[in-house]
Amino acid sequence: MAFLADVLSRVKPSATIAVTQKARELKAKGRDVISLGAGEPDFDTPDNVKNAAIDAIRRGETKYPPVSGIAPLREAVAAKFKRENNLDYRPEQTIVGTGGKQILFNAFMATLNPGDEVIIPTPYWVSYPEMVSICGGTPVFAPTTLADSFKLSAAALEKAITPKTKWLVMNSPSNPSGAAYTEAELKALADVLLRHPHVWTLTDDMYEHLTYGDFVFRTIAEVEPRLYERTLTMNGVSKAYAMTGWRIGYAAGPIALIKAMDMIQGQQTSGACTIAQWASVEALNGPQDFVHRNKAIFQARRDLVVSMLNQARGITCPVPEGAFYVYPSCAGLIGKTGPSGKVIETDEDFVGELLEAEGVAVVHGSAFGLGPNFRISYAASEATLEEACIRIQRFTGSIG
Repeated sequence: MAFLADVLSRVKPSATIAVTQKARELKAKGRDVISLGAGEPDFDTPDNVKNAAIDAIRRGETKYPPVSGIAPLREAVAAKFKRENNLDYRPEQTIVGTGGKQILFNAFMATLNPGDEVIIPTPYWVSYPEMVSICGGTPVFAPTTLADSFKLSAAALEKAITPKTKWLVMNSPSNPSGAAYTEAELKALADVLLRHPHVWTLTDDMYEHLTYGDFVFRTIAEVEPRLYERTLTMNGVSKAYAMTGWRIGYAAGPIALIKAMDMIQGQQTSGACTIAQWASVEALNGPQDFVHRNKAIFQARRDLVVSMLNQARGITCPVPEGAFYVYPSCAGLIGKTGPSGKVIETDEDFVGELLEAEGVAVVHGSAFGLGPNFRISYAASEATLEEACIRIQRFTGSIG
């Protein structure tokens, strides 16, 4: 359609949203479908957070907020970064947006010119390259492998950097793989970045509080303070506090970048919902036992899913350090014939056959830039996950 902008030809719809919608449609038609596509905790928002929102409504906190966020939330964000990440930010170095997506989008919009490159390790969250393209930049994909636990190596980063590189996007723990970088692994990447002072780092720490076992979370500006002045550290309340629908993300970084993002947001949405902001103040400043309790539940679910998937024929599932996803390989089933008689040539074929044959909805790995894999979200009850894995085992056993 000639009326539409040319940029739309470079942008794909979200595969995760598409899978979730297809599962909804099949359920509406009466199909027995288990949907493991959405990246959303199945827990309810904690009561103290909900009560803080109700109190804010009763106080009349219903007027336009400042573009960058209400002062108590920006103060809470600065305190969180100091308390949990050893990062010193003043409140004016922080910004609050309508979800992490707006933070990322505004950062790219404020900094990218045509021809600027953004390094994105594969596999990646589906929105990163699309946001870069919309904002006029060029996504550059840096490969990882299952053998390297889906983590970017220093050598791969060095190879991807050019004079046109503007940003490196880091997501730890990762959506879709659940891979999380140790302090030593981050230091190796930081050493590369120190040799290239024109490259900034955008670190997406949305799953920070969902790491398991003895893993200790670190963020790159904490590991290498010399990168502080060219790092935007992004986070939010959606995953750790089960607040996906409240739509609050936040970030901290150099004041000039924060001011530029504020200017863009001021012409876009203005400030995020005041009620959701007051709820987020309570989430960050209030009791944290909810986070620790649910982390243990997620770890048990991870262990169940990894164990059962590794018992499925042709599937190899590594153990992720964090988030609530696994990213198994289905390479052992490529080229074989599915129950419908169709040859499974790609991971997209695999997930399509799985949905038709057993009613389990997952997302194909090629949507995240690396296959043949598929992503499962284990943000579901153990009973649901066990039934889904039984169906996957049955499905893989039926492939000829």
